[in-house]
Amino acid sequence: MTARAEHADDAAEPSGSPANTAPPTPAPARGRLRTIVADAALALAFLTVVPVRTRALGPRGLAGAAAWFPLVGAAVGALAGGARAAFDPLLGPTPATLLALAALVGITGALHQDGLADTADGLGARGDRERRLAAMRDSALGAYGVLALIAWALLMLAALQPLPVHKAVGALIAAAALARWAALLHAVAAPSARMDGLGAQFHPGRAALAAATLTALAVAGLAAGSLPGLAATAAALAAAALSVLTARRALGGRTGDTLGATVALAELLVCLTLLGVWR
Repeated sequence: MTARAEHADDAAEPSGSPANTAPPTPAPARGRLRTIVADAALALAFLTVVPVRTRALGPRGLAGAAAWFPLVGAAVGALAGGARAAFDPLLGPTPATLLALAALVGITGALHQDGLADTADGLGARGDRERRLAAMRDSALGAYGVLALIAWALLMLAALQPLPVHKAVGALIAAAALARWAALLHAVAAPSARMDGLGAQFHPGRAALAAATLTALAVAGLAAGSLPGLAATAAALAAAALSVLTARRALGGRTGDTLGATVALAELLVCLTLLGVWR
């Protein structure tokens, strides 16, 4: 039977026959669900060391996964906060806070601290933008990078150690969520400094940015409270603005390292802000 004859037979069917009754098509819904799951899996795989099978990752890349960044950040902060809560009764606030920071860095594979150190080395390099970008790509850790990491760790310790356990946990959750949101703002507001690399490839869409913004605001309000959450959000915005201005002037735009540095800077500013609000 030819295709034309098949179409003729279809046309001859009565309008109420099963042949003309469109069956339910749940495939698009399943496709959307798979896309959502794939985006969430990619965000988790990129931002943490949690093993995620590559076949679960979707084709849209980090642009689609960006919507999940604050939620993954909240989970990272909750893990670090859990370390503070677990060890505080046994060891006291200072060792427990150090272990919480170790958990914060460890679960992310030091991704953002690496970006902070490389960015500091680049900003400290003498010369033009190309010289700074080359210094950032150098795998060797320079003096400015070491100083930046030490300052970050000491200031984070100073911000979290005085807080009671429940507030330290809330600060870590809010800071980790808002910091990943700040990185998205950095990606949107700063052009790429290179033609290759993560900075050039990462382009969060409007829908993903809107979803990430709502998530970050909700997490900050729930973890820190309404007014402290607003103050923490303002601190994250300040970190994003500072990183954008610095990247534009010193480097010509963003790179993967400046994205990581934005996360580390925003975490620090949010924790310091909450310490000031709660004292």
